[in-house]
Amino acid sequence: MLFVGCAKSKDAAQPVAPTTPPVEASGSAAPPAPEPAAGTGSAAGAGTGTAAAAGSGAPATPPPLVIPPYEPSAEVTAPIRAAIAATDRSDKDRALDAGRKPGEVFTFFKIAPGQKVGELFAGPGYSTELIARTLGDGGKLYAQNTKEILERFARVPLSERLAKPEMKNTVSVEQPTEAPFPPDVKNLDAVICILNYHDYVWQKVDRAKMNAAVFAALKPGGIYGIVDHSAAKGSGLRDVESIHRIDEDTVKQEILAAGFKLDAESDTLRNPDDPRDWNASPRAAAEKRGTSDRFTLRFIKPAKGGKPAKPAKK
Repeated sequence: MLFVGCAKSKDAAQPVAPTTPPVEASGSAAPPAPEPAAGTGSAAGAGTGTAAAAGSGAPATPPPLVIPPYEPSAEVTAPIRAAIAATDRSDKDRALDAGRKPGEVFTFFKIAPGQKVGELFAGPGYSTELIARTLGDGGKLYAQNTKEILERFARVPLSERLAKPEMKNTVSVEQPTEAPFPPDVKNLDAVICILNYHDYVWQKVDRAKMNAAVFAALKPGGIYGIVDHSAAKGSGLRDVESIHRIDEDTVKQEILAAGFKLDAESDTLRNPDDPRDWNASPRAAAEKRGTSDRFTLRFIKPAKGGKPAKPAKK
């Protein structure tokens, strides 16, 4: 998976060849995809018009970055809308917005100014920056990565992002996934995991421990928000590494087992036309990136003595 988008899809930016392992914009690592074969039109001298002239030794000129239009829906809150509209956001980030629909997703997860929020597998920080801008000076964001993820591809880009004044409310947390936040991080309003839950399976993470740790870090009534690529119904964990998808029902079962209640589901990122049989990791998805069927689930930690909300469709 790579940091930037891909060509001419709903969330597509023209691809830039990565120098690190592919990664979701929010942080999900994946096995590298094969490089294009010689003569496919992407190599120097292939006669595409973007390659270096034969024998010139000049590097190929990358195609221009395409930023698809994205207008958040009317339901998106003003603070989230302002975070998305910030003029100093990078083009690489903005190129992902149309396919990721961060306005609708973060509104559904009830992200708001002044909250304390945890983010699992923040990676280089696409979602991190939007959450931080929404929380504002009165909020706090704990952006978690493992040491391995930081060293492989996230430390430098995340550090550069955290240097922005708008990110002063954000703490980069280097913790193992089974214990994603330091013991003193308590009473969080929300913990968010976007497009990475499937990775925890093939990375052999003890998800029962992880979900229990998230439960402990949240305040009563706190939200555990999950977005991931849908696998075929009934497929369980079969496709988590091969095509980077997971069965929605399996995710629900694992998180409910930790004591959470399913509060609501959103259709924001649904695509009923997706056959769910192709690789949804960004580098492999190419022009299909941003078109996978994705489930968006809002779980809550029940309040003491309270009744959880009845699961609802949005």
